[in-house]
Amino acid sequence: MAVNFEVFESFCAVQGIRIGVTQSAVRYANRDDMVLFELDEGTHTAGVFTLNAFCAAPVTICKTHLQQTDPRYLIINTGNANAGTGPQGYRNAVATCELVAETTGCSPAEVLPFSTGVIGEPLNMDAFRRGVPAAYENLDGANWKRAASGIMTTDTLPKGYSQQLNIDGVSTTITGISKGAGMIMPNMATMLGFIATDAAVDKSILQQWCKQLADASFNRITIDGDTSTNDSCLLIATGKSGLTISDANSPAAVQLFSALKQAFQALAQAIVRDGEGATKFVTVEVSAAQSQKEALDVAYTVSHSPLVKTAMFASDANWGRILAAVGRSGIQNFDLDKVQIYLNDVQIVENGGRCESYTEEAGAAVFAESEFTIAIQLGRGDVTETLWTTDLSHEYVSINADYRS
Repeated sequence: MAVNFEVFESFCAVQGIRIGVTQSAVRYANRDDMVLFELDEGTHTAGVFTLNAFCAAPVTICKTHLQQTDPRYLIINTGNANAGTGPQGYRNAVATCELVAETTGCSPAEVLPFSTGVIGEPLNMDAFRRGVPAAYENLDGANWKRAASGIMTTDTLPKGYSQQLNIDGVSTTITGISKGAGMIMPNMATMLGFIATDAAVDKSILQQWCKQLADASFNRITIDGDTSTNDSCLLIATGKSGLTISDANSPAAVQLFSALKQAFQALAQAIVRDGEGATKFVTVEVSAAQSQKEALDVAYTVSHSPLVKTAMFASDANWGRILAAVGRSGIQNFDLDKVQIYLNDVQIVENGGRCESYTEEAGAAVFAESEFTIAIQLGRGDVTETLWTTDLSHEYVSINADYRS
């Protein structure tokens, strides 16, 4: 039921990266469910991860290993999150790294493990003993599209992005994949994201960029308000193209950052478009706020309101629900007379009350569209923040009621 979703078909290989994909039966038979990334020596990697206190064992290990060295391998499984699994879950994640190390000849510290799927169930280590060698055997630079499918859980479609651009006369590639459809709310969402470039980027700049780019993309999406245990996003720079970024303010750096932002946002928005049960893709823009926190508080309150989300699903322009959500967002000393709210270009609230020109027919027409924007002007400052979200449908309930069946 993805909303205006176009599957990305043409992936450009990234010099310095090979990918292996296999069917290991971690949870389900006869589907790709294990992905192995091989990164050439000299590749720099940066990451941002979930803020959930019950973060999964793989997340803990990834954060530790990234502090020690640049990884040579990423191992990803779907079907089991290895979260809420206690000391044994941690031991299994360590054993996963050891299996990859034994198979490839690297050290365990050079392996980053990623898991996604059901929480609270022991990891099937037999699947890794089958899957790791099999994935290693089919390493290929052209496996991006298959990898996008191999990391899916309740996603209905694979999510990818690829672009080649010329920077300072050097042909440079950006390619990435992501997964996620439910339990989506920063920081971060139940999602995995792997975005790579063949440019050489100074490691300190890469980490700074990864955080900034995630904040402008994966940390600006929400489907159901649930922050997952396994969220991870990596930015990888292999340095194989000949383009070198050592000054974040140089024209080349600005151009590359802008292209990476486009990639991050495309992959993040793909998660929303494929949100569990989604029938609407909704942009919530809050402007004229006093601070970023204030703008985001309003945007999230509106985006998470079950009453607003079900009204969107029903194409019922019940604008009072939006107004009520704005009012309970926690703003102090709120001058309601300055608030303006629009559905696309249809003004529903003017100076804190119903807009005189508003009609139910005009509002319902916007809510009936598959994509629209809720624009909220607070009249308090000059800060603007934007989120992307979905409606809440019967199908969302069905998917999550049946998820472990």
